[in-house]
Amino acid sequence: MYLGRIAETGPAPRIFAAPEHPYTRALLSAVPEPDRRDRRDRIILEGDVPSPIDPPSGCRFHPRCPRAQARCSAEEPALLPHHPGQIAACHFPLEDHAVLDR
Repeated sequence: MYLGRIAETGPAPRIFAAPEHPYTRALLSAVPEPDRRDRRDRIILEGDVPSPIDPPSGCRFHPRCPRAQARCSAEEPALLPHHPGQIAACHFPLEDHAVLDR
């Protein structure tokens, strides 16, 4: 969830392996890895968290999203399946599914 809206949902192994929403990916990048060899690149979000009382128009994450485009500030994304069993509210979901579909 981000500012009271679901960003992504699905089976935990799938979300951890290939998050589709940029916010989910940023959250997972902040999880410490006990084995230094498994460390992933940390995603540092720019800007301040908007007010939940007066959220931004369109996608609530767009002011901090590295993938944001004009559509994101104008239109709230629907929570849609972008891959079987996994849904995300993003106009431009991340696509790392080739790794999982082998």
